[in-house]
Amino acid sequence: MTGPRLRFAPSPTGFLHVGSARAALYNWLFARQQGGELLLRIEDTDEARDREEWVEGIFEALRWLGLDWDGEPVRQSTRAARHAEAAATLEAAGRTYWCDCTRDAIDQRAHAAGRPPGYDGFCRDRGLGPGEGRAMRFATPTSGATVVHDLIRGEPTFDNAVIDDPIIVRSTGKAMFVLANVVDDIDMAITHVVRGEDHLPTTPKYLLLWEALGGGELPVFAHLPMLVNEKRQKLSKRRDSVAVEEFRAEGFLPEVMVNYLALLGWAPTDGRERLSVDELVREFRLTDVNSSPAFFDLAKLRAFNGDTIRAMAPDDFALAAGPWLSGPLDPRLVPLVQERVVTLAEVAPMVDFIDAEPVIDPASWDKAMAIPAAASVLERAADAYQALDDWQAATLKEALVAVGESLDLNLKRAQAPVRVAVTGRSVGPPLFESLEVLGREVTLRRLQAARARLG
Repeated sequence: MTGPRLRFAPSPTGFLHVGSARAALYNWLFARQQGGELLLRIEDTDEARDREEWVEGIFEALRWLGLDWDGEPVRQSTRAARHAEAAATLEAAGRTYWCDCTRDAIDQRAHAAGRPPGYDGFCRDRGLGPGEGRAMRFATPTSGATVVHDLIRGEPTFDNAVIDDPIIVRSTGKAMFVLANVVDDIDMAITHVVRGEDHLPTTPKYLLLWEALGGGELPVFAHLPMLVNEKRQKLSKRRDSVAVEEFRAEGFLPEVMVNYLALLGWAPTDGRERLSVDELVREFRLTDVNSSPAFFDLAKLRAFNGDTIRAMAPDDFALAAGPWLSGPLDPRLVPLVQERVVTLAEVAPMVDFIDAEPVIDPASWDKAMAIPAAASVLERAADAYQALDDWQAATLKEALVAVGESLDLNLKRAQAPVRVAVTGRSVGPPLFESLEVLGREVTLRRLQAARARLG
């Protein structure tokens, strides 16, 4: 083996969470930097929650981010026989016992002892054999301590006396995640486990199972910091924007997402924030990852994206915006739109009035048409534009300035009714360049339609 072997092992129970994407990125960066391998394992053993479309979504999200993997993806569900074999090995070695305790009974014991619900430490071997309603538990040691050697967190130590006996085989005969995870890592010769800190409490069980199965040299661990929102709450899919697919649909650039995700817990020694993928591969260090929670700052991500869009070559920007548009973007509008959008999804609403009749935004209409001179502005603007010989942005602006002066209005107030009449909203690319692209006939028709609507 010439380099480390890492794995990204998501469960297909929903969209790819940005925390999972950050874990995938850190695994990928380390593997590529060290000349190792990154394996992809789909942990699809939860029949009640797993869905095939989520599996494909994981593949597509990783490809969009540019994170490739080595070899074919492994489906954990196809390894049931191997998991059963490992459980049988543990049972033969006297490291397991059968248990018929119900969840309610365990939680009642925990409550009586001042423990939180979910703690299984009150189950012990009562000499039962396999049978209906009985699950197999792994018997953890009752003395000593288990130490996790972690590149980020040092050496967290867990007293074995308070580590509960985990169920490793359900009463249905199917292996639990805690066993399948260890068996698969052993068989895949994983040398480094890089994952979120929410897995740290179960890592002592992982280590005890690894040793009980004779897994050999233990992998190196790195438990990544939690991602939190502006209130320092753990990111939640019910409350926060967390799906990679959602950011893709909104028009964030993949290179921006990769750059930003890399900075959620790590930074280069010189403090730079804008790095290419090649720079990330070269400079990333797992040992420099911070253990403190990382703030997922959506405003900062948007700023990153907007800056990157503005730095793009105009042709590249037009090409990137293509999937959000019904047709090609007029070259005359490209630089005007490019400097005003933050995401690619914002392009279409700014230019959709060019190729179709605008849908009037009620709030914009009410505000723009509230000035007493609105009807006069529309009438005089239509007359002035009808008489123009030169349909250019500069002359269109001069004509409307003159209309405003005749009504004692500055340009800002004079152009508000015209903008809403022609584009349907109060914000968008520069008005006069838009009118130039739109053309005389369409502009006049929309001005007249707005005047008629005013009554």
